[in-house]
Amino acid sequence: MLYVLRNELHLQGPHFGCGLSQCGACAVLLDNQQIRSCVTPVAGVVGQPIVTLEGLPALYKGRKTVAPAGTASAGLPLHPLQQAWIDEQVPQCGYCQNGMLIQAADLLMQNPQPTDAQTRQPMNGHLCRCGTYSAIIRAIKRAAVTMAGRSQ
Repeated sequence: MLYVLRNELHLQGPHFGCGLSQCGACAVLLDNQQIRSCVTPVAGVVGQPIVTLEGLPALYKGRKTVAPAGTASAGLPLHPLQQAWIDEQVPQCGYCQNGMLIQAADLLMQNPQPTDAQTRQPMNGHLCRCGTYSAIIRAIKRAAVTMAGRSQ
């Protein structure tokens, strides 16, 4: 599925990392659950809703469709996770950020107010060579607060 998303649909969020479902760079949401697109056959997901990094703003706003590739997500503001990533200055090289953001979105859909331990556990399956893990945890907590409608 990864090659279809990138090469045919021109979505740049999912990245090829390890090709073995171990690093998380290729993560997408399938029915609002994080999966690894590098090992998922296209035939197994036909007709199912898939959300990539580009679709997070529409997912947060509850829209059924997303903007075509290459457009600015139909003018929607960033997903609170994306904004928190910027506010906490999470990315360094940025390669893992797709998978981290997708996993964080899955986490906050399942548990809107996770503890530190509940946040770290699902994020353990994603590798960041730059070591921005503490900034990632801060960003997830910031987004959780924003999504709950409270200010920090």
